[in-house]
Amino acid sequence: MPGVYISYPFCAQKCTYCNFASGVFPKTLEPHYQHRLLAEIATTQWPWTPETVYLGGGTPSLWPIDDLAAVLNAIPGRPWCEATMEAAPGSLSPERVAAWRTLGINRVSLGVQSFVETEIRRTGRKHTAQIVAEDVALLRANGIEEINLDLIAGLAGQTFESWRISVDAVLALNVPHVSVYILEVDEESRLGQEVLLNGKRFGAPDVPSEDLQATMYEYAADRLAAAGIPRYEISNFARPSHESAHNLKYWRLEPYLGFGADAHSFDGSWRWQNAEQIDAYVQGAAPPPRDAADKLGERYWVGLRLSEGVHDLEDYRPQVDRLVADGLLQRDSGRIRLTPRGVLLSNEVFQEFLTDAHS
Repeated sequence: MPGVYISYPFCAQKCTYCNFASGVFPKTLEPHYQHRLLAEIATTQWPWTPETVYLGGGTPSLWPIDDLAAVLNAIPGRPWCEATMEAAPGSLSPERVAAWRTLGINRVSLGVQSFVETEIRRTGRKHTAQIVAEDVALLRANGIEEINLDLIAGLAGQTFESWRISVDAVLALNVPHVSVYILEVDEESRLGQEVLLNGKRFGAPDVPSEDLQATMYEYAADRLAAAGIPRYEISNFARPSHESAHNLKYWRLEPYLGFGADAHSFDGSWRWQNAEQIDAYVQGAAPPPRDAADKLGERYWVGLRLSEGVHDLEDYRPQVDRLVADGLLQRDSGRIRLTPRGVLLSNEVFQEFLTDAHS
């Protein structure tokens, strides 16, 4: 069954590494955004009942409860099999978490990124390791056991020794799901821009090398696997039966509808997105045109993100053979998967399966 993604782009502060369409906006904009969002949902024709809901952003854990309730009440299918709230550590309270649970939220993803305070401060975040531990305890006290913690390898000032502290802290909290990302360096984040310009702001000179980032990622993957939390997708690790049901829809090319600024949708044949900028979305600006999905290519470059891989078909045979020979893909029981080296070079692998690469 398909899923629903809902965007809440408002944040208390803009993190230096963030490349999403989110930020600190005037409070006066929030009621207009809420009105536009509810109108978008109200005009949707539901060809199916969603089984998952994902609240992202932004910092949806800051969403006023009455407004959040109005949005979730407009989505059919409650109780959903999975309803996820992205949350910033320190934004939780007993009243908020109890209300989330009542509204059907049964999974929370905490954007921790690091447990080392000097690294946290350089990103613009304000939490501490103690706050994260308290948030996890609060969620569990309210019956929310499906908890994810995010880490980023590559933050300014990060060392292998400090990375070990963060990985140890994650394991000590014994959560069932962990996401480990390598810092994305692009023009969409302030830190990324500064790195590309060889600048000095936001700790750009202290961003660890790509080789060190890869070493940190591999260390985390090994430690998590040894603790019974194996990788099931390039950046995601979970105990068996605790994988993100909603995110699996993206990687298995299952349909989903997105609501809110910059939200994306996919119906199995077409992809489309809403206006990226919050002002444009609120004003009802026309979204970009729909794109026909490259279902053949996407079967590879999306499906290969999963550890289970994809069926080894005849399509893209020259590319697959070359990648196998290069040690980036492996064949196993009728399927092809990324090798450990292929995981680290996955963008190069996926490039081979873009539409213009198929001949």
